[in-house]
Amino acid sequence: MANVTNSTGSKAQVAATEAAAPSTGQTVIENGVVAKIAGIAAREVPGVHALGGGAARAVGAIRDALNSTDLTQGVSVEVGETQVAVDVTIVAEYPAALHKVADEVRAAISLAMAEYVGKQAVEVNVTINDVHIPADDEPADDVDVDGGAEARVL
Repeated sequence: MANVTNSTGSKAQVAATEAAAPSTGQTVIENGVVAKIAGIAAREVPGVHALGGGAARAVGAIRDALNSTDLTQGVSVEVGETQVAVDVTIVAEYPAALHKVADEVRAAISLAMAEYVGKQAVEVNVTINDVHIPADDEPADDVDVDGGAEARVL
């Protein structure tokens, strides 16, 4: 059995406890930071190929070539004092189930908002504007290296 005494702690312990008390003040997290966190969370979901619409992805490809990826591409946010609303546009991988990908994006963004931003995601709207088919990335077999196409009819 442990010995229990009613004596107060040493002065050093009291000072450490007082120093650990939170100070007053305000923390401001800019909308761009919130959008970047949402973008990172969405990109980590399996079945998400890219974020943003066609024009944003074209600009994003140029930025990627210059090693300056925009992690907020395809993401817009509205930040309140205790809540946040997020709109995200994604390109899904084929053959992923689109409704499951959207649900997982919603869950990932909601979790990231709670963990990293400290705000409740009251609304996460997911727009799927395209489906990426991996075969589209492969070069066509029927095109000659010289630029001429092979005859389609024999």
